[in-house]
Amino acid sequence: MKKDNIFAFKNDPVDAFEFNEEVTSVFDDMIKRSVPLYMESLIRQSQLTYQFYQSNTQIYDLGCSHGNLGIMIHDIFKVRPYSMIAVDSSEHMIQKYKKRLEKIGISQFEQVNSTTQTSKNIILISDLAEDIEISNSSVVIVNLTMQFIKPEKRDKFIYGIYQGLTKGGILLLTEKVIHNNRTILEVEQDFYKRFKLENGYSELEISRKRDSLENILIPETIESHTERLKNSGFNMIDVWLKWFNFASIIAIK
Repeated sequence: MKKDNIFAFKNDPVDAFEFNEEVTSVFDDMIKRSVPLYMESLIRQSQLTYQFYQSNTQIYDLGCSHGNLGIMIHDIFKVRPYSMIAVDSSEHMIQKYKKRLEKIGISQFEQVNSTTQTSKNIILISDLAEDIEISNSSVVIVNLTMQFIKPEKRDKFIYGIYQGLTKGGILLLTEKVIHNNRTILEVEQDFYKRFKLENGYSELEISRKRDSLENILIPETIESHTERLKNSGFNMIDVWLKWFNFASIIAIK
């Protein structure tokens, strides 16, 4: 696994963060050192996907990166039929995802258009998550993705997901969050910084990455997420995993 040292050197100014080729190459190291309970979250999401998936419907993985969750879902389904559409705005991530699928023997790709390939039950699309029309879906996964969508587009995005879900279908939403109470917010920020320091990031790296993500990653409170889900039509909502300023939510239609 290639080590993430993108922000280890002081070069002014700091460029705005993007999921480019450099980030894609160190993504696994970056996310495991930056997102608490990352693997636990993926394991439980794959299990929830298996439990709630309805035959002859679609799974949508919106913000799929290079396929950590998608490959886990593929493994857990084994011989059970399923269909999944995996979407990411980064073409570099989609191309790496394709190569990973080929390595595990899923290599019968069919060219659909310039940014879409199909592999057995997995369709890879390079596009913005908010531009995907959801239809006939029993599972939609939004993993650390909505925080990168412009706030003014988020209501429409979640409403579109609700409309595209079948009855009994689920939305799995994982986000970095903030807290309304300043004291709790500072505690959460402090422990998140500790987490990154414990995982080998330096004060310089933490500071530079924070600057790089300013106005790009825009977190919200859990209350804001819950209100949006309710306004879209969801009435069964639960926070099933939380670590200070990271939260995973399940919403059932």
